[in-house]
Amino acid sequence: MAQPTPARTPHDWWRSAVIYQVYVRSFADGDGDGTGDLAGVRARLPYLAELGVDALWFSPWYQSPMKDGGYDVADYRAIDPAFGTLAEAEKLIAEARELGIRTIVDIVPNHVSDQHPWWRAALAGGPERELFHFRPGRGDHGELPPNDWKSEFGGPAWTRLPDGHWYLHLFAPEQPDLNWAHPAVRQEHEDILRFWFERGVAGVRIDSAALLAKDPRLPDFVEGRDPHPYVDRDELHDIYRSWRGVADEHGGVFVGEVWLPDSERFARYLRPDELHTAFNFSFLACPWEARRLRASIDETLAEHAPVGAPATWVLCNHDVTRTVTRYGREDTGFDFATKVFGTPTDLALGTRRARAAALLSLALPGAVYVYQGEELGLPEADIPRDRIQDPMHFRSGGTDPGRDGCRVPLPWGAKAPYAGFGSREEPWLPQPAHWAAYAADAQEADPGSMLALYREAIRIRRATPGFGDGPLTWLPSADGVLAFARDNGLVCVVNLADTPAELDRTSRLLLSSGPLDDQGRLPRDTAAWLLA
Repeated sequence: MAQPTPARTPHDWWRSAVIYQVYVRSFADGDGDGTGDLAGVRARLPYLAELGVDALWFSPWYQSPMKDGGYDVADYRAIDPAFGTLAEAEKLIAEARELGIRTIVDIVPNHVSDQHPWWRAALAGGPERELFHFRPGRGDHGELPPNDWKSEFGGPAWTRLPDGHWYLHLFAPEQPDLNWAHPAVRQEHEDILRFWFERGVAGVRIDSAALLAKDPRLPDFVEGRDPHPYVDRDELHDIYRSWRGVADEHGGVFVGEVWLPDSERFARYLRPDELHTAFNFSFLACPWEARRLRASIDETLAEHAPVGAPATWVLCNHDVTRTVTRYGREDTGFDFATKVFGTPTDLALGTRRARAAALLSLALPGAVYVYQGEELGLPEADIPRDRIQDPMHFRSGGTDPGRDGCRVPLPWGAKAPYAGFGSREEPWLPQPAHWAAYAADAQEADPGSMLALYREAIRIRRATPGFGDGPLTWLPSADGVLAFARDNGLVCVVNLADTPAELDRTSRLLLSSGPLDDQGRLPRDTAAWLLA
């Protein structure tokens, strides 16, 4: 049994934390039915403690018909029966905390499931209709949607009901958008926050945090119009200031999913009386190029500095192509629109770069998020077309493979059925035939494995004062080489150039993502930590 790891600091732990994202459905199966569950997570808590993470962020574990992987919530105060019970969730939160691991839950405030009691009452004609966006259609007979907004999953953002009215859903039709201008919507979500804080969670991740407020006129979309009719509207800040009061009552923290190209407007969400942190997607989206990576790092630190918020660094999550695959492709950028089936991938190259990127992200100022399986070096899985479940695939007319490839159940045992995921029958998504090669137990015995690299990097990060939040100083370096120093004397060097990079021979090598060459130089696509 792993020993408890003390939290970094009692109050501002989140500024420098390593946070591990758990997609429960695919983490570990405790009851053998093919679906991951809370029992599986509880059984693997020693593994997570050994990895050294400070907190677990759980993708939605609430009661849901799973039309969008749990992001269609029917009841925020109940755990989906496929995952377990509320009592199990409370045990998990407590057991993790005993190991020094905090818990962050996911809130999806933009919409609910079409199985939510509010929506059912609204369809029955009750006053709950005011909690959503219902409108008559356009055209001679109301046959056209009320406006031209598009769903994030493709197609129109409106669906017509048998009574002739249309309702708004920025995502799938099974996810009707809430009307955040109604006070009952605000009160309900503040009550939900209190419910989970009172059960011991340390923080809340806010899904699609910039989409809640809509222009009440619901006008057609006009490119460049300011303000946007449903993205980053000023009304949002009053909502999050109110939420911050709830969090402060319980010592909780927020991390927002905020996709905004305008750094100044992004920073507004991180003012001292709003959200504590927000995801940094520009770093995740950046190609494996030294110049562009440095620019992304500089821009991220600059946009956080005026509000004193820590940056966050993310290489992957449940929505994007896994890092090994993304970095192994000729185009290493990230764009949902360009996802295609069967894109050629050099997994050896992608793995080498992913190892270097892990050391880069873990050396940067702020907090780091690790998506489950990244520490195993998992590539994206190719899901047979007849097994795809993601609505993005179907809403695209079958041209987009969707997000299932990064959600495949994890391999725990190389010689066990279904790679040790725990199922008596095939898991809910099929694992590739070679998945056992990535199994955690096989990597446990290999000091050169991706798992060993992550464990050692996180161990050094926790044991060395000055890691995490704090200043960064760029050092002179050759073209294609990133080199920076932290105040604790740590120097991180990442070589993206074609030729080996010289290292300071007077510094002590703490860790490298791959072996140095026979002259002690850093090979291409390799990173090293040095202590000056």
